[in-house]
Amino acid sequence: MRALVVDDSAVMRKVLIGALSRANINEVDQAADGLEAVKASAESDYGLVLMDWNMPNMLGIDAVKAIRAAGKTMPIIMVTTEAEKSRVIEALKAGANNYIIKPFEPQTIVGKIQEVLDKA
Repeated sequence: MRALVVDDSAVMRKVLIGALSRANINEVDQAADGLEAVKASAESDYGLVLMDWNMPNMLGIDAVKAIRAAGKTMPIIMVTTEAEKSRVIEALKAGANNYIIKPFEPQTIVGKIQEVLDKA
């Protein structure tokens, strides 16, 4: 399975790639903002997307909406510092399948990845 990690922080992308590796997902592409994520998802079929919220050029929430509007159905997990309940609800309504608040423990994200993939 191929995954897409979307975050404007190169360090956070590395952390997320490590978490994916723990979940036995080793084919990973990276995007530094929402625009790159929308383009990548149009060009490739991903089994999973990990999406930050706050990024330059296009917010993660807008990227989720654009990916869903394009008819893509892969699981998307928002991984963000946006901890307010209203933000979680907004992300789920936009088409995210799950939500992880930064900072997180590595086992937390592995568990969420497994949970989302089991439902897919």
